[in-house]
Amino acid sequence: MFDPVPRPAAATPEGFAVRVGRVLLAPWSRFALLVVLLAAAGTSVLLLEPQQLIADGWPVRLNGATAGMGVIVFAVAYGLCTAAFVPRPLLNLAAGALFGTQAGLAGAIAGTVIGAGIAFGLGRALGQDALRPLLRGRLVHAVDGQLSRHGFRSMMAARLFPGVPFWASNYCAAVSRMGWFPFLLATGLGSIPNTAAYVVAGSRASTPTSPAFLVAMGFIALTGLAAAIVAWCKRHKLRGDSTTG
Repeated sequence: MFDPVPRPAAATPEGFAVRVGRVLLAPWSRFALLVVLLAAAGTSVLLLEPQQLIADGWPVRLNGATAGMGVIVFAVAYGLCTAAFVPRPLLNLAAGALFGTQAGLAGAIAGTVIGAGIAFGLGRALGQDALRPLLRGRLVHAVDGQLSRHGFRSMMAARLFPGVPFWASNYCAAVSRMGWFPFLLATGLGSIPNTAAYVVAGSRASTPTSPAFLVAMGFIALTGLAAAIVAWCKRHKLRGDSTTG
């Protein structure tokens, strides 16, 4: 018999799934997942020490037909390790010691771009929506504006002059409005000089008095000093921009 009184619709499994999906895809839920992933990566580095596996447990120097594949595998491992906070200088030294200057540099630069892309993708997908509303501090806002408006130039400077941790610059760029292409291009080009110095030092580590080793170490020291000077000057400029903006 027809019931004239309308009854409320019962909750459907589809409705519950939609609500759960909204919670899981909410900005702060994704940011919590990013924190968990980064904590797990950092813990794995402390416990498993993958950098030692690359530096000490890698097969004997690869050559001939397998050399290219060895560099590719190393580049992928390098990228995963940098995403897990393994210091790049250590990996660059290992690249030079294992593959020599040319192949080691190619593997290290490829690994740098891979690791930066992983970090940028994680930060952009899981952290940007949650963190952008918090960019209210004057200095933080100025840094965000610099990366968003002049992404390629700013990232080139960060890569050319070491000082800003690799992972920090990756996630700062991910939270900003910087595009993928300028980020990866600036990372690849800007990382060449300093990476090459470490790779050369690693390839000549057995002869620490050789001219190539001494020049490489001198270049590393000079770029470190230049980075400190640039950071000091840039800090005052950013503070000036933040107070006038």
